Amino acid sequence: MIPRRDNMVVTRWGARFMGRRFPVSIGRGGMTDDKREGDMATPRGVWRIMGGYYRADRRTHPDTALRLHPIGLRDIWSDDPNDPAYNHPLRATNHPFSHERLRMAPRLYDVVLVSDWNWPDAQPGKGSAIFIHHWRKPRHPTAGCLAFAPKDLLWILSHWTSHSRIIVR
Repeated sequence: MIPRRDNMVVTRWGARFMGRRFPVSIGRGGMTDDKREGDMATPRGVWRIMGGYYRADRRTHPDTALRLHPIGLRDIWSDDPNDPAYNHPLRATNHPFSHERLRMAPRLYDVVLVSDWNWPDAQPGKGSAIFIHHWRKPRHPTAGCLAFAPKDLLWILSHWTSHSRIIVR
């Protein structure tokens, strides 16, 4: 696949999108062709951004063509392969399966984008919650997601098109 200008190409050294280069954080486990739940690796492949969430209380709604929803107090994402709702969002206060809260004190998920990695037809154990979000600090590894500096993520979102893809190499 020859990358288009509006595709984002991600390598372990950074990301390239619309003629610009950005530092990026990838999974602590590096990149993999055989993604497994809990391996902390970023899966190689071609992803789409399906939409996402933002913290309305922190006034972080980015200027983007993507459909974003405000994060509520009960919004979670299932990361348990035994959960019938594996790799899907839920609203719950007491969920019996392992999950990740989308509303958190750290600013990591002030904007969190959902990739189509193993979604919407999730295969248990093939990796969940492969998001695009703010990084904890420059190049600090993630659990498998892609993470950017907040200002870079906002720029990327403002230039994202319906044809854009993420190509992880």
